Amino acid sequence: MIYFDNAATSFPKPQIVKNGLKDIFKKYGGNPGRSGHDMSMDTALMIYKCRESIAELFNAYNVEDVIFTQNCTYATNFAIKGIVSKGDHVIISSYEHNAVLRPIHKLKNDGIISYDIANVYEDDDERTIASFRRLIKKNTQLIICIHASNVFGNILPIKEISELAHNNNSMFMVDAAQTAGIIPIDIKDVEIDFLCMPGHKSLYGLSGIGILITRYGQRLSTIIEGGTGSSSQNFFQPDFIPDRLESGTVNTVGVLGLYNGIKFIKTNGIDNLYTNEIKIAQYIYNKLYSNKKIILYTNFPAKDKYTPVISFNIRDMDCDNVVSILNKQGFAVRGGLHCSPLAHMSKDTIDIGTVRLSVGAFNTIGHAEKFCKVINNI
Repeated sequence: MIYFDNAATSFPKPQIVKNGLKDIFKKYGGNPGRSGHDMSMDTALMIYKCRESIAELFNAYNVEDVIFTQNCTYATNFAIKGIVSKGDHVIISSYEHNAVLRPIHKLKNDGIISYDIANVYEDDDERTIASFRRLIKKNTQLIICIHASNVFGNILPIKEISELAHNNNSMFMVDAAQTAGIIPIDIKDVEIDFLCMPGHKSLYGLSGIGILITRYGQRLSTIIEGGTGSSSQNFFQPDFIPDRLESGTVNTVGVLGLYNGIKFIKTNGIDNLYTNEIKIAQYIYNKLYSNKKIILYTNFPAKDKYTPVISFNIRDMDCDNVVSILNKQGFAVRGGLHCSPLAHMSKDTIDIGTVRLSVGAFNTIGHAEKFCKVINNI
């Protein structure tokens, strides 16, 4: 199987991640922060080192700002539901994933907030920024922006949108599900108040681990409460982070996988990984573009403008049927709406969906050549 579904989850995982998991059964089997024996303390130290490496990778203000969640969706829910209150107004982009749209829409339906959707104009950052600017109100508490579309791959101008938010005394949240690990993100430079990401995509960890990075953790209302291994005599949740937002035992297996995934990224270099992936995406794009029976919904994936994601359809063929045929031919891609109805509404593909191909660290030009040959045969 040639795997081109890395926007859903990266595969295969780096060897360092596979090798590191053996340590769970040798060194990190204890419950971190719950006991005084060596194994518990070694596990707690490993988790701290992972926090430290994440804080360094994204230039967080403090190591404690790194909060482990079950996945990116938990991170977005923690941030959204923790910071908004009744009467607040929120702005989201027209490319948001359901991880943002659904909690926002529920809060509106429950009569707590109002929200507006800013249009994203592909390859026209000025119009996109202006769209956000027009929607800002006096009570806009939060502006949310996906860093790159999980459907079409285009990267949004988050630094400029952050400036808009802070000039209005609003907070700014970024969904970095598609960019964390392949596009450099500097929290301080961009001034990101809430950065959300999964560990299982371009950070090369395992599923079941997500990350929220924020220096405003103490301001967030808690969604769940419980044991933290700290302040156990207190009936109330601790008021310090990360404990305030990490009830229950953290996913030590997931954290260890993530720790080694970040080692893989640092060893190979973000720019090197991204450059290789985007070259492969460009090769495939050019081949698809020359075939008149293929409809491309992504523009040419220029470096620094796009992630290595291509959405397309074959004329007169259902996207799920194309995915099925490709699967039988030994290729893994995804079809449908990709949990992002807003993005599809913006391209008029809401009723048909698209085939999505997404390149990862272990894909090659040889994989691309084989894929294009099979597509032409179809």
